[in-house]
Amino acid sequence: MKIKQAIFTAGYSSFYFDDQQAIKDGAGHDGFIYTGQPVTPGFTSVRQAGECVCVQLILENGAVAVGDCAAVQYSGAGGRDPLFLAATFIPWLNDHIKPLLEGRDVQAFLPNARFFDTLRIEGKPLHTAVRYGLSQALLDAAALATGRLKAEVIADEWQLPTIAEPIPLFGQSGDDRYIAVDKMILKGVNVLPHALINNVEEKLGHDGEKLREYVRWLANRVMTLRTSPRYHPTLHIDVYGLIFSQDPQRCAHYIASLEKETQGLPLYIEGPVDAGNKADQIFLLTAITRELAKLGSGVKIVADEWCNTYQDIVDFTDAGSCHMVQIKTPDLGSIHNIVDAVLYCNKHGMEAYQGGTCNETEVSARTCVHVALAARPMRMLVKPGMGFDEGLNIVFNEMQRTLALLQARG
Repeated sequence: MKIKQAIFTAGYSSFYFDDQQAIKDGAGHDGFIYTGQPVTPGFTSVRQAGECVCVQLILENGAVAVGDCAAVQYSGAGGRDPLFLAATFIPWLNDHIKPLLEGRDVQAFLPNARFFDTLRIEGKPLHTAVRYGLSQALLDAAALATGRLKAEVIADEWQLPTIAEPIPLFGQSGDDRYIAVDKMILKGVNVLPHALINNVEEKLGHDGEKLREYVRWLANRVMTLRTSPRYHPTLHIDVYGLIFSQDPQRCAHYIASLEKETQGLPLYIEGPVDAGNKADQIFLLTAITRELAKLGSGVKIVADEWCNTYQDIVDFTDAGSCHMVQIKTPDLGSIHNIVDAVLYCNKHGMEAYQGGTCNETEVSARTCVHVALAARPMRMLVKPGMGFDEGLNIVFNEMQRTLALLQARG
């Protein structure tokens, strides 16, 4: 089965592009927008509309395979590729990628994914968003051409067992870190709430007092609203590198002290520091992890910034720098790298969180469900969007549909 025609269309992603450095520097709020000037190259404002490029591959039998090229909310930060704008990339895709797709056989996914992931145009690799979207479409094409689910294609090509069991889901609240928690508890989400602690003055506190208060409220809210004592969610909070970043011992002692606020709920702190480069990030996270072990703390830390590519994930894992790594799906480029990263973590005792971004689309989110069901990370992000309900509807329902089909076929 071959690709007859490739079509690229401009679209919106489900959230917005935010200039992370400008926000860290103190950009103000005015309604939904941020005030002040952007500082990251490519941005025209601190917050601007998220974009994607929709990929459609028309196959010889008339079936249409789809994928969406999408980039993370904080593009251009933490060593990531620059801002991804449809107007810039669609002409480039038509000139350089369309001729390589049309006429290509799609029976097998992995050879095609590897081809585009390693392709160089004028000496440069394809933008991660392009590789992400192309690989989604190529996986869909392989599934359509062979009459399999996308999860089955991955399981077959990696020789993995097909396990018809759900992956725990992690809800993200965005700035709505109170009302969204109530929604997550009512719907029994496994892990919550992300919380978007990205400002010292308003959300962390100069001595961490505001985050401490929030963790205390969070645990109390779970205990108050849960309808069953069996509901025992994990708390997972992203602090965007804001906790006493140059003092790992002080950072570890503060993180450990949060455990007494959780009422026995497991606690993960994502991105406690941002060292500004990969080597120093690994060093600081490793120092914090070791100090937490000395303290006998049960709180775990999650690597995020500067841990973007498959090789980054290998390096952070081999260093024992943390307890969990976020595998930020658009940042890995082709989705075969996501599979490889999850499998590497699982093999080497590192907890894998298949994350991504609120700024994806329903197409990329559904694809990620199939990747997770085949590769088996410890948890998967609810996406796209920051409203929680729409992302849970997309991810949870796709997972339940796929599990039902896998069970029926088993």
